Amino acid sequence: MGTKLKSIRTKLFLTLVVVVIVIIIFLIALNNFVLETFYLFSKQRTLINTYKTINSYYNNEIENVDIELELEKIAFQNSFDIMIRGNNNTSIYTSNKDFLSSLGQITSSETYIENIKESILYSKNNIVVRKLQDNKNGLNFILLTGRLDNSYTLYIRMPVSSIRESVKISNNFLYLVGSFTIIVGGFVVLYISKKFTGPIVELNDIAKRMSILDFSKKFRITDADDEINELGKSMNKVSEKLENTINQLKRNNNELERDIEKKSKIDEMRKQFISDVSHELKTPISIIQGYAEGLVENVATDEEAKKLYAEVILDEANKMDVLVKQLLELMKLEYGKREFNNTNFNIVELIQDVIKRSKVLQEQKEAEVQFNFKEPVYVHADNFYIEQVMTNYYTNAIKHVEKVENEKKIQINIQENKDKIRISIFNTGENIPEEEMQKIWNRFYKIDSSRNRENGGSGIGLSLVKAIMNNYGNDYGVINQKNGVEFYFELDKGRTEEELQP
Repeated sequence: MGTKLKSIRTKLFLTLVVVVIVIIIFLIALNNFVLETFYLFSKQRTLINTYKTINSYYNNEIENVDIELELEKIAFQNSFDIMIRGNNNTSIYTSNKDFLSSLGQITSSETYIENIKESILYSKNNIVVRKLQDNKNGLNFILLTGRLDNSYTLYIRMPVSSIRESVKISNNFLYLVGSFTIIVGGFVVLYISKKFTGPIVELNDIAKRMSILDFSKKFRITDADDEINELGKSMNKVSEKLENTINQLKRNNNELERDIEKKSKIDEMRKQFISDVSHELKTPISIIQGYAEGLVENVATDEEAKKLYAEVILDEANKMDVLVKQLLELMKLEYGKREFNNTNFNIVELIQDVIKRSKVLQEQKEAEVQFNFKEPVYVHADNFYIEQVMTNYYTNAIKHVEKVENEKKIQINIQENKDKIRISIFNTGENIPEEEMQKIWNRFYKIDSSRNRENGGSGIGLSLVKAIMNNYGNDYGVINQKNGVEFYFELDKGRTEEELQP
């Protein structure tokens, strides 16, 4: 902005300088080539008019006139040398005795005439006006010679040197005026350019901002009723309309992007679901097909064998039903299609219910469960999904619990932090290999030691935990301890019943 302003001011200043210099050169040229000619013409007319005036005096056209006094006045006022001679070349009047001797030399001396350069300026009737240049004495003058009506001869001489001196003085004055004009004009240009170019530079800055879609700056409207103000108003209107239009386009574009992303997620979810189902249902379908063919071909001959075949088919069908439901739920969680119904609830009570429902499985594994919390601990989350997280962690702990140092236990613990509640489930047994620590959260991934159908695991449980906790943005994970494995997850701290009371 400063560079542009400087550029405009520089252009204005240089323009002023050029204009002033051109005007001065033009005036000097007029002085040198025209002023002297015009001055000579003007003095020539003065000499002729003076001739007419003097002629009128001697013709008695004006009564009671003291001719000599009037001639002295004319000579003094115009810096003329006047001389009048009679018929016999006698001197009637002379304003300057030197003029008499000089005139005598001009008219009689051939040597003097050789040193004089003469040019006729005017010759008509009884009047001749000549310009004489005396090279010997360095004198220049205009000489009028005229015959009066009374037969007198009138001589009027006017020096020309003063004209050239005037031209020189005039030129010097023009130089001085030009320099003064440039200096003063520079300050004037700085002031005017600030007033004149300031709004233009501001409009230019606004236009540049608009080009990069920045509509924050507006033109400051003043009380002046001029074109720049009108342009500023128009620029502000254009800026507002462009801003509104672009914002609307952005909103429409965002909505379109969301719709495209939503459709893309749905398509991806559909493809992933088909892929996962196709992959995981191969084994149970093969089993069902095999046992069904056995029943059709009467491989099972007695009722007990047929019942076994039917139970296997039913068990595999139930597993497929659970698998498909878990996959659907996982897809909805991963692609943001499930909304959470968050409430304040007692996590201690939820953990106790999970322990009770899994009591048969825990007794079959002959594992000791340690959970000594009785006081309520409130969290803020969706009770249904947190129950799934807790159930997955707890059933996994039961499936993988082993006796270590004469201990076969599952320990559940709750820790309260500032605004988080941390729930951890520990079971004695083998540690998870470090290279498997991150892989266990992937869908259908099973550690080799537990990859068997007798456990009933589908490999989706920990993927559900991951999807649920990612939706909450809370921490979760697994830690290898000295004699076992600890899984944990965190929840937002909830308010107690007393705090919820109005």
